[in-house]
Amino acid sequence: MSGHGAPTSQPFDASGLRVAVVAATWHTQVMDGLVAGAERALAAYGISQPEIVRVPGTFELPVVAAALAKAGYDAVVALGVVIRGGTPHFDYVCSAATDGLTQVSVDHAMPVGFGVLTCDTEEQAIARAGLEGSSEDKGWEATAAALDTARIVRAIA
Repeated sequence: MSGHGAPTSQPFDASGLRVAVVAATWHTQVMDGLVAGAERALAAYGISQPEIVRVPGTFELPVVAAALAKAGYDAVVALGVVIRGGTPHFDYVCSAATDGLTQVSVDHAMPVGFGVLTCDTEEQAIARAGLEGSSEDKGWEATAAALDTARIVRAIA
C-alpha cells in the first residue's frame, strides 16, 4: 500500500513563513485535488495567504520554484502529475521534474515539498489526489513536509 509507514505531522503555527504553491494544470481533476489538499494543510498550519502559481505542466515546476526561491519564499510546494503512457515521455518528465526540484531545494537551502504524482494510471493518481474517496492526500503531505522542513531550516539558521 502506498503511504504505508508515512511520518505523521502535527500542524503548528507556521504563520511566520512565506509559502508558495506551484502547481501544474494537466489532469485537472487530480490537480484540483492536490491544490485543495495543499490549501487545507496551509490553513491548518496558520498560513492564510499563500501564493498559488499555476504552470502548464510538471516539467515547468522547477523553473518557477527557482524563481519563487529567489523571491524570498521560505518554502515551496510543487504539485504535479505524470501518468505513464506508451512512450518514454513519462521517464523524461519525471526525471527532469525530480532532479530540477531537488536542485532548487539544495541550491537555495529552501524546502520544496514534492507533491508530484508519478502514476501508471489515472486511477492511481485519483487515489492519491485527496479527492472524496481518495485513499491518500499527497497535496497535504507535500505541504506538511515542506513546512516541517522550513521550521528545521529556520531553527538551524
